[in-house]
Amino acid sequence: MDSVIESTKKPHAVCVPFPAQGHVNPMMQLAKLLHSRGFHMTYVNTEFNHRRLIRSKGLDSVKGLSDFQFETIPDGLPSSDRDATQDIPSLCDSTRKNCLGPFKKLLHKLNNCCEVPPVTCIVTDGIMTFGIEAAREFGIPEVVLWTASPCSFMGYLQYDELVKKGLVPFKDENFMKDGTLDTPIDWIPSMKDIRLKDLPSFIRVLSTDDIMFDFLGSQAKNCLTSSTIIFNTFQELEQEVLDSISVMFPNIYTIGPLCMLHRHLPVESQVKSMSTSLWKEDSTCINWLDKKEPNSVVYVNYGSITTMTEDNFKEFAWGLANSNHSFVWIVRSDVVMGSDSAKVLSEEFFEEIKDRGLLVNWCSQKKVLEHSSVGVFLTHCGWNSTIETICAGVPVICWPFFADQQTNCYFACKTLGVGVEISPDVKREEVSMLVKEMMEGEKGKKMKEKSLYWKKKAFETTDIKGDSYNNFDKLIRESLCYDK
Repeated sequence: MDSVIESTKKPHAVCVPFPAQGHVNPMMQLAKLLHSRGFHMTYVNTEFNHRRLIRSKGLDSVKGLSDFQFETIPDGLPSSDRDATQDIPSLCDSTRKNCLGPFKKLLHKLNNCCEVPPVTCIVTDGIMTFGIEAAREFGIPEVVLWTASPCSFMGYLQYDELVKKGLVPFKDENFMKDGTLDTPIDWIPSMKDIRLKDLPSFIRVLSTDDIMFDFLGSQAKNCLTSSTIIFNTFQELEQEVLDSISVMFPNIYTIGPLCMLHRHLPVESQVKSMSTSLWKEDSTCINWLDKKEPNSVVYVNYGSITTMTEDNFKEFAWGLANSNHSFVWIVRSDVVMGSDSAKVLSEEFFEEIKDRGLLVNWCSQKKVLEHSSVGVFLTHCGWNSTIETICAGVPVICWPFFADQQTNCYFACKTLGVGVEISPDVKREEVSMLVKEMMEGEKGKKMKEKSLYWKKKAFETTDIKGDSYNNFDKLIRESLCYDK
């Protein structure tokens, strides 16, 4: 009885991520860190993702603990058991319209449960801002976790200005090939030499009624109505952009990289091994990497959502094969539009890459990037991938697909100096050339040095008394109203 009474005195944080892999991962990292500081945690998945998690990790993955529990809310879409991310525009539109009611019911349920403490704060995803409204109705603090990059946040905040200046919407589809996207944008503070093509890709519309244009622009603005915004980055990495954001919204906390701050979790913590991977991870690639020389392998992963045409897929495949370098390629079953990825590649390709190429469905990306044999990362430039490769000190070859990835690519290549970009219409010759340049050439060596520099800075900022470490303490005291 005493333990129950004691547990109900804890602060209680409810975390609600957007239901896609790139959002649930950093939210879970933050939830674990809050738990380590004495919070009772409730982590809220959509019913669809809850089922996927069970298929991926088993029932134990959502069993939780007495002070770290999993709950669900519906996403408002028709029921489905597909092991793939749902249609993103439909998902965005549905969560915005349908999730507030079920989320408030969940909060009422938690507050009326005698076995858990009353909810004392809400941590909501930057594109699930109904959490801000719910927190206000319940009279409790809320904070927003923007799971993408600060530079993309700044990009989304420009959507209204792009319309005012007559740059968006575009008149017809010709803008994709007539050079319009190369138009320089010179009014955004702290983002020098940026072009239309480098802004978050949802500007590429013929109507401002487009779901994604309206959704991302409005959600970013909604974040500015929050009491606090958290960024999964560190001050030195994005100093100029963060300074510009703080002029508009002073109450920001940089507490990243979250994946590196994790090393301070107690060794005995039961939550440390909790995973939010929505795909089954294949560990064979680690054993395969163990047999390779240091910095000799190209790691290829386009993330959890990116899709491509069959032609693009084949160009990447033969570009990697023709580079004559070893590679590990993460190939989701749904990565090729309208085809089973496993059936697209020929026997000739597999014969060509025998002993130096490995294709697997999914992996622990952190473990792969940290492996000594990995020399470069061919990536879609999602923010989680970008921040994880910075922590591992691995340079990148960028092929951004959509959303914030174009902006992250600009940032990695132009500001951080750790990457090169592949053209959207990918050709095998370019893939092969860039792989060789990054693995063998002088440019690759310089980018490796720069990557190791940023790795060192990421370690320092998350070390005890480092800026991100201290900012996390301040976040708990100042915004979540808890001082332990």
